[in-house]
Amino acid sequence: MALSSRTAVRPPRPTIDLEVVGTERLSPYLVRVVLGGEGFAAFEDRPETDKYVKLKFTTPSPESLPVTRTYTVRSVDHEARTLAIDFVVHGDEGLAGPWAARARPGDRLSLMGPGGGYAPDATADAHVLAGDLSALPAISAALEALPADAVGHAIIEVDSDAAILPLHAPDGVRIEWAIDPDHAIDALAAVLRQLDWPEGDVQVFAHGERESMKAIRAVLFDERGLDRARVSLSGYWARGRTEDRFQLEKREPIGRIL
Repeated sequence: MALSSRTAVRPPRPTIDLEVVGTERLSPYLVRVVLGGEGFAAFEDRPETDKYVKLKFTTPSPESLPVTRTYTVRSVDHEARTLAIDFVVHGDEGLAGPWAARARPGDRLSLMGPGGGYAPDATADAHVLAGDLSALPAISAALEALPADAVGHAIIEVDSDAAILPLHAPDGVRIEWAIDPDHAIDALAAVLRQLDWPEGDVQVFAHGERESMKAIRAVLFDERGLDRARVSLSGYWARGRTEDRFQLEKREPIGRIL
């Protein structure tokens, strides 16, 4: 979606207060938190499969500073009036992950959003989805939204076999788990470079670690010659950076993917 930097004004996202109604440990690396309550009535759903929200937390420091963390909405259940968010957890590292690991029914969480930018195009000849564990919720949602006759590939980079989850996808979409405990910057790019690339109009979704996405950028545009309009490419995080620093760097040359 192109916006004019001179005239477009993004409306403020509403703040919604929700409560935890359930949690599920999906793997040693992922915890699903299901949120609901009266505040769900204010949640304005979007059609994109990569829709995201800004979660509001308070730092554990004596100053108790407010911070936000960006997370993909894994799914929305309008009948149950709940939404699910999958959190990557690494022990006590970070802020949102430890909160999710300790979350219990009745806990409160405020969020802003959602926003979003990608959904599978049913008219595409094929689909290629790639990312690391941070992109798994969006990739999973996209696979479930594909038409039954869709074809293509989904490549997910993970630390180990323990991170592999059952995914629902059309029979014509091949799912490949790239095991790379070292998280080499070019690991996903190498898989995409060797991929038996589909013919015709290929729509691509590739999100994950920032430098890894830059390596993928070279494959998609320099080597494959894809149309940028058919590619959703973005960094969800950056190795060695806090999210606050990562968000600030989006305005700097180092933070630009496209």
